[in-house]
Amino acid sequence: MATIAVGSDHAGYVLKEQLAGELRDLGHQVLDLGAHSPDRVDYPDFGAAVGRAVAGGDAELGVCVCGSGIGIAMAANKVPGVRAATVHDATSARLTRQHNDANVICFGERLIGPEVASEALRAWLDAEFEGGRHAGRVDKLSDLDGSLDPSPAD
Repeated sequence: MATIAVGSDHAGYVLKEQLAGELRDLGHQVLDLGAHSPDRVDYPDFGAAVGRAVAGGDAELGVCVCGSGIGIAMAANKVPGVRAATVHDATSARLTRQHNDANVICFGERLIGPEVASEALRAWLDAEFEGGRHAGRVDKLSDLDGSLDPSPAD
């Protein structure tokens, strides 16, 4: 099983706690980077922390939650090597892995119900990157943030 970093702001705290529990129940190790209460905090701090954990190798994958799932995804995506995607259902979650090789999934607690979030998380975890026609596109994303290793000079 994988080590999965989780993080949220205050608006995503309840859903983050639920999803972290589900990850543990599935046998994953959870690296909980906060928030650790529903007290007001800033989503960029937690999106960046999850992104750094994934990009730095402390976690294989990441899960982020804020009110909309948008701001925390923006923060995580500022970290080179992170491909964070906000999802709204199991289909969008599955496609982020299959087509975009997303290594961080983001949820909006105010926009998605707990059951749908659970289904989406499981679909994301069960999906695998398809490669093929998608590989070059993912390489272009990595090139944009400088995380793609340059090819050796001939």
